[in-house]
Amino acid sequence: MRTLPVKTAARQQIIDVTAEVAACVQESGIADGVCHLFVPHTTAGVTINENADPDVKHDILLALDKLIIDDPQFRHMEGNSAAHLKTLITGSSLTLFVNNGRLELGSWGGIYFCEYDGPRSRRLLVRTQGANGTNNTSSD
Repeated sequence: MRTLPVKTAARQQIIDVTAEVAACVQESGIADGVCHLFVPHTTAGVTINENADPDVKHDILLALDKLIIDDPQFRHMEGNSAAHLKTLITGSSLTLFVNNGRLELGSWGGIYFCEYDGPRSRRLLVRTQGANGTNNTSSD
C-alpha cells in the first residue's frame, strides 16, 4: 500500500491527484488489475470527474454548497456537519481498472481528492492488485 500526502489550502478544495495515482500504478509494475483508493477521513472524499475544464471543480463545490447548506439546526458539536454530508455524497473510496499498466479513466476523466473541512494535511491510500490477485504495490 502507498500513502499519498495531500495538503489542502482552503476550507473546501478539489485537488487533481490523477498524476500521483498513475505514478503509483506505474511503480507497482502491474500490467492488468485494479487500483483501490481510500480516503481515511470523514470530511474528505475521492471521486472521478471531467478533468479537461478546470471550472468543473468550481461547479462541483458550488452545487454541493447549494445542495447541503450549513444548517444552524445541525447538532454535531464540531460544526462541520455539512462537510460530513458532502463526503457521504462524494464517497471515500474508488476502485479503478488498470489495463496495460495504465488507469482506465475514459477520455476526460481525472481523479479528484475532495476537501470539505480544511485546510488540513490529509492522506490518500493507494493499493494496486494484479489480475492474478497478488498485491504488487510498492511500500511506503
